[in-house]
Amino acid sequence: MKFLRTPELRFENLPGYDFAPHYVDIDGLRMHYLDEGPADADPILLLHGEPSWSYLYRKMIPPLAAAGHRVVAPDLIGFGKSDKPTSQSDYSYAGHVDWMRQFIAELDLIDITLFCQDWGSLIGLRVAAENEERFARIALGNGGLPTGDRQPPRIFRIWRAFARWSPWFPIGRIVQSGTVTDLDKNVMAAYDAPFPSARHKAGARAFPRLVPTTPDDPASDANRRAWEVFKRWEKPFLTTFSNRDPITRPMLRPFQELVPGARGLEHVTIRNAGHFLQEDKGEELAAALLEFIDNQ
Repeated sequence: MKFLRTPELRFENLPGYDFAPHYVDIDGLRMHYLDEGPADADPILLLHGEPSWSYLYRKMIPPLAAAGHRVVAPDLIGFGKSDKPTSQSDYSYAGHVDWMRQFIAELDLIDITLFCQDWGSLIGLRVAAENEERFARIALGNGGLPTGDRQPPRIFRIWRAFARWSPWFPIGRIVQSGTVTDLDKNVMAAYDAPFPSARHKAGARAFPRLVPTTPDDPASDANRRAWEVFKRWEKPFLTTFSNRDPITRPMLRPFQELVPGARGLEHVTIRNAGHFLQEDKGEELAAALLEFIDNQ
């Protein structure tokens, strides 16, 4: 497998991102992660999605760590400071799930509080369903676990076509399009930092086509099995969706209605936030997550 490694100088002086890097080898690929707070505390695992990286969590990590939690935020393979296979065919849904499973096993994370969004939820929820013993609770924000049995929203179909065919794929501007906040030019540049060339963007380009959109998708059966796990999941399961994300809002209600661990909880709506709610309302989201952990 051919891969690229983004030069370190691309990550110098990024606004708000003064965290020590950590690395682990996964199938011969170097995977980067942040690891803040007490090393012996129960971990909070923060999983980003498409086309962001752990920079998305820079507003949430300090308050979570300051509250005494170990905060682990990896960059998915193909993103951030992690290695980037250069062929889109090197990426698959199952492959990402396995990479994340290996990452969690390598760090031997247990009693995990999972927060996941976008593709972080497609991956994280599968890993949780297939490794229940490692997870204590889940908070889901603007994400889901599609099986392909329902047609995706039109806006997602447009996005998928854009990711596949557009010769222009500006990561920072894509993140900006999914936020309510007007991003500073240096913040947009930070989202661009991991991707100095088109060859570095193979993973970001591949992700939209890996979402199950038909009942016979290669990932559909595995996701249906995961749903069967969540239909009997008694551990706390909180939803923290924003009010201004047209892509994932329809995914909210099934989790609240079908997951036993979600019943009776005071679910959170993050207002005046778009798809990337961590960017729009990171501090508010961190506070909601801390309250969830303290109460559950």
